[in-house]
Amino acid sequence: MGSTRVGFTIGLMAGFLALQASVAAAAGDSSLDIRPQRTSHGSTVTVSTTACGADVTYGKGESEVAGAFHLFEGERKGVLTGEFTVPEGSSADTDTVTVKCPPRTRITDSYQLPTRQPDGAVEAGFGDTEGEAPQLALGAALVAAAAAGGLMRMRRRTNRS
Repeated sequence: MGSTRVGFTIGLMAGFLALQASVAAAAGDSSLDIRPQRTSHGSTVTVSTTACGADVTYGKGESEVAGAFHLFEGERKGVLTGEFTVPEGSSADTDTVTVKCPPRTRITDSYQLPTRQPDGAVEAGFGDTEGEAPQLALGAALVAAAAAGGLMRMRRRTNRS
C-alpha cells in the first residue's frame, strides 16, 4: 500500500513537470520581455531584459515603428526597463525592437500590431487552443488519475470500518 502511494505521487509529479517543461521552453525563446505582445496604436509598450548583466544600469532601445528609447535599471538589480508609445496610423503589422547595452550585447524581438481597428463584439474565452491538445490530454489524464486514487482511498476506508 505504501509503495502504491509513493508511485502515484511520483507519477503526479512527473506529469506536473511535463506540463511545465513546454512553458519553460517557450519562455526561453528571447531574453527580451515586451508587454503587451499584442498592442494597439497609441498605447504604451514596456520592454525589459536581464540579458545585459547585473552590473549594467543603462541601455538603448529602438523600435522600427516608434523610434529610439532608453532603458534604465528598475526596482530589481540587473533588470533594465524602458517604455515607448506606438504612434497612431503606423501601417506595419509587426514591430521589431532592438536593445543594445554595453559592452557588446544586442537583443532583438518582435510583437504584433493590429492590422485594422476592431469592430463588433469582443471575443471572450481563453484564446486559441491550437497545438495544446497534448497538454490538455495530459492534464485530463492527471485529473482522472487523481479522482480514481481518491475514489480507491474512500472505498478502502469504508471497507475497513
